[in-house]
Amino acid sequence: MRLGSGRRRLGESKPVTPSAREGLITQKYYCATHPVWVKSRRFQSVEGSPVEHHKLDSIDMRILAELQANGRITNVELSRRAKITAPPCLRRMRALEKTGYIQGYHADLDAKALGFEVTAYVFVRLSSQHDTDLKYFEERVRSWPAVRECYMLSGEVDFLLKCVATDLSSFQRFVTETLTAEKNVASVKSSLVIHSSKNEAGVPLDVKA
Repeated sequence: MRLGSGRRRLGESKPVTPSAREGLITQKYYCATHPVWVKSRRFQSVEGSPVEHHKLDSIDMRILAELQANGRITNVELSRRAKITAPPCLRRMRALEKTGYIQGYHADLDAKALGFEVTAYVFVRLSSQHDTDLKYFEERVRSWPAVRECYMLSGEVDFLLKCVATDLSSFQRFVTETLTAEKNVASVKSSLVIHSSKNEAGVPLDVKA
């Protein structure tokens, strides 16, 4: 990547080139149906040695906190709350997206209002924990719309699934006809959600006033 030319001196021009070019490397680790996934990003030089991202300052943290609370906030309002002007605020937000601190934006929908009366957590144990069998199950999970989140666990249980269904009968059909019928599934246990006491997305950011 050419960064520019050096200062002309006595009729000669010597280009200024970086000693190492930074390339964005993205790795994806996921056990969930779309859009639940986790990205891990790092910068890497031409020689292959990793370079850490820039350290987040208090302004970055305020931007992240505001966007986590309201992804539809305007850049003007975001800049006001971050206590900077709009152009640098937008540049910072784009940089946070590019480096992977911001994974994406989505609307928080009311499941019951849309007809999904049942939410359940399902604990799945597989007969084989071979790497190919785990990956195969993950691929199958990603094809089931009823499963909204999927986590691979340590211990006796291999996977935890968060499922939604329009009613109890629909959920039971999914468990008996789809999940337990899947090859390599040894056991399935489920717990229905009675009500939610807290449903807060993201992470608890420590934002300085």
